[in-house]
Amino acid sequence: MTEPHNDTADIAWLRTLAAENARTPYRGGSVMVSAGLIYGAGSLLQWASLTGLVSRDLTGNGVQWLVATVLFLATLPILIWRMRRTAGVTTTANRVVSTVWGCVGWSIFVLFACMAIKDARMGDGVDIGALWLVPSIIMVFYALGWAVTASLYGNGRLWWLSLGSFVAAAALAALTGDASLYLGYAAALFLLMALPGYLLMRVAKRG
Repeated sequence: MTEPHNDTADIAWLRTLAAENARTPYRGGSVMVSAGLIYGAGSLLQWASLTGLVSRDLTGNGVQWLVATVLFLATLPILIWRMRRTAGVTTTANRVVSTVWGCVGWSIFVLFACMAIKDARMGDGVDIGALWLVPSIIMVFYALGWAVTASLYGNGRLWWLSLGSFVAAAALAALTGDASLYLGYAAALFLLMALPGYLLMRVAKRG
């Protein structure tokens, strides 16, 4: 004979789980800081090259983005190891948010790998028009990541980061064809990725 199903207990358990997820800080802030600073620096270099502040040889064929990606991927295992070493209880929210941001990163990587494959197959060189939209596309992915993070942690302030990322995507698209696009992109990476990541790191240390 089975015991009767207790809906009240289930609801109480779900409320406890939700409260636990809201209280437990996200510990992936260091990855956000790394991505924001590395790619933000790459964007500043691109802007400096387009405005003649540095030699264009430094950014020929977008080599700084390849260097930035290699540097980020080299630091990522170290950051993950440190997070696992200092991690406390891993909540459902932490697991889901980590998965979402991981998918955001890999989606961006695969998307632009596909663009490179297309250019190679078509044999018509690099699609300059598409390249100008790269910052906007990335900011849309970030808006998605922040929206999921805000929802799972029940943090209204994180919703502003999602909204800010959407606004930044549109603003950057409006700068298409102008070198200032990359200056704005660097600012967006610093303010909407590196800075929030640093603040999340501080919260995680206190938690």
